[in-house]
Amino acid sequence: MHISTIRIKNYRRLVDAKIDLDKEMSIFVGANNSGKTSVSHAVQSFINGSRDRIQIHDISACRWRDIEAFQRGDKGASLPETSIDLWFEVQDTDLHWVVDLLPSLDWKGTKVGLRISFAPTNPKQTLDKYRKSIAAQEEQPNCRQIQRKGTEDGADHKSLRKFLEERLKTEYNFRYFVLDPVHFDEEWQPKPNYEPHELLSEQGRSGRDIINSLVKVDSLHAQRHLSDSEGGARVEDLSRHLSRYYKRNLEQHTPDQNAMAALATTEQHFDEHLNMVFADVFAQLETLGYPGLSNPKMLIKSTLDPSTIMNSGNGTRVHYALDGKISLPDKYNGLGFKNLIYMVVELLDLDAKWNSIEKEQPPLHLVFIEEPEVHMHPPLQQVFVKQVCNLIKTKPDVNPYLRTQLALTTHSPHVLYTSEFGAIRYFRRTAVGVEQKSEVLNLTSFWDKVDRESITFLNRYMKLTHCDLFFADAAILVEGNVERLLMPQFIEAEARGLNSSYLSVLEVGGAHAHRFKQLIEFLKITTLIITDLDSVRPRASNATNDNGHGRICNPAEDGAVTSNQILKTWLPGKNLIRDILKADESSKTVEASQNGLGAVRVTYPVEVKLTRESEVGCYAPRTLEVAIAFQNLEWTQTDGNEVLQLQVKNPPTLDCLVKGLHEKVSNKNFHKTDFALSLLQKDPQEWTVPQYIADGLKWLEMKLHPVVKTIDSNGHRIE
Repeated sequence: MHISTIRIKNYRRLVDAKIDLDKEMSIFVGANNSGKTSVSHAVQSFINGSRDRIQIHDISACRWRDIEAFQRGDKGASLPETSIDLWFEVQDTDLHWVVDLLPSLDWKGTKVGLRISFAPTNPKQTLDKYRKSIAAQEEQPNCRQIQRKGTEDGADHKSLRKFLEERLKTEYNFRYFVLDPVHFDEEWQPKPNYEPHELLSEQGRSGRDIINSLVKVDSLHAQRHLSDSEGGARVEDLSRHLSRYYKRNLEQHTPDQNAMAALATTEQHFDEHLNMVFADVFAQLETLGYPGLSNPKMLIKSTLDPSTIMNSGNGTRVHYALDGKISLPDKYNGLGFKNLIYMVVELLDLDAKWNSIEKEQPPLHLVFIEEPEVHMHPPLQQVFVKQVCNLIKTKPDVNPYLRTQLALTTHSPHVLYTSEFGAIRYFRRTAVGVEQKSEVLNLTSFWDKVDRESITFLNRYMKLTHCDLFFADAAILVEGNVERLLMPQFIEAEARGLNSSYLSVLEVGGAHAHRFKQLIEFLKITTLIITDLDSVRPRASNATNDNGHGRICNPAEDGAVTSNQILKTWLPGKNLIRDILKADESSKTVEASQNGLGAVRVTYPVEVKLTRESEVGCYAPRTLEVAIAFQNLEWTQTDGNEVLQLQVKNPPTLDCLVKGLHEKVSNKNFHKTDFALSLLQKDPQEWTVPQYIADGLKWLEMKLHPVVKTIDSNGHRIE
């Protein structure tokens, strides 16, 4: 048995979010403030039945208007409630666990569900209490002098929302309902007019008892407060952490009164005892790469008073053995090592507490781990994720019905590197006024819709280079290494506002970038594509290269086509170069949805007007390198810029100069990376970014940082 799906409604940004959980480990990714941590808070609060942990601000902001409508007495208005649906995948051998959740005697299938709702106990009585409270306030002698002023969150001090903010835990309570899968669609949304059966305590076990008999929820928070400093109230001392584990889970030492008379002997005996009982913990740490070849091994040393065990700050501490004779206290090793030990011991502790439940142990243990990458270098992050399931894996021979499910929240592409993409749950933000919300995408459903060849390519490519796409505010797809190297300079020169955004620059090449189309559309991430024209002659038996494409040619050549798959199959969706050059802005752009998501724009070289002495002409550059030469024609041809490899010696005409530039860049002896590095060494004030790139970056800047336009008192527009 395991939890297969969670649906959370009206909790913070999770207005209506469905989260599919993997049997073993799910990985929550997404930009900051996208709702990843809220899942952990919601699940723990609802399953534990913790009314004190839910506040008015946990109810989604877009539902606050319902409170105002109920206060006014609007027809059909009601106080908002927040809820969580839990769907369990069960087998025949699990039925004795979930018998209370079977919707009917005719139930067939593998899914059972439970809804936990945090709802008003008696809305009418709540409204009456509120009105009496306001009436009592107005009877106070100084009431007339109290000004009606707003609080920080915009709630009037006499509003029903302010009243609920102070009394939510007395006016709201948890309710539990059995869900019948027959009355839900494929996305686990209830069908119209469905009313689930409520679990009432007088009918048997309460809903809280039932859910607590099925699931134990724990969390390892990101704020672990490890430090190299000497102390402070919030600093977690590693030795004290191991002390707690010792007290809860390991065999305790009985002081030997005779040994206490010989202090040195007692210390030695105590050291041996502590290192013996911690041997399994340290052995599991070694599977995670610590201690490594050059890292010191761990041991525990007592000091003076054995009766303190590991409770005293000066009694017993973790030490790192440098050799057989020398050791140092734990404060002399790095935070990464400390964090690793902390997490391993904490996970083992949580697992031990779950397994130590003697009466009616819940068969499921759901553990949330927030940002395991804190303080740890990338290789260690990868090792931890690889091994974390093995640390607390249930032994089938002990109890085959027990299962641990992990959910990791992360901002680290290195964590994703070692994971299967099918385990990724992508949290996507939407933002329209107070309708701040997120939806959760299951990457498994994406892989099911994509052809095998594209899946193989994306899996390999994303693992090798760009897992950071899942954390970015926007993506920039570029042709190759030159664009990637020059992109920071382009942004600094033309769109500095993008420096405050998290951009994922993917070097994908024109031949494969179209494979990202479905992934970009699935994630609905704002994307700018910067690519080349890649003009070639039409395919013919006597004019093809080794890849079957037409041979490279000048874009001005009659009948020239593009070999660029983006331009042919995505945007603007044209093949002939002349049609691509004439494409309007609408054919180069996919507009964003109503929520501002999924805007995509392609930008590529277009015809530019060139002037050389008395000659004037319009030409289209085939590649970025030629586009830079066109944009800076005189500068690239001056002495001192030979290193750019763009000089054409004594061209008689402008046409010859243009032809020479195309031939130079197309020649196999032209080294593109050397060109980019040489350009970066030049003063950026000396050269100009090609216009098509500048336009594209400004478009992206506008999408991520739209200018808010207002009107002043004189009717003038202010930007």
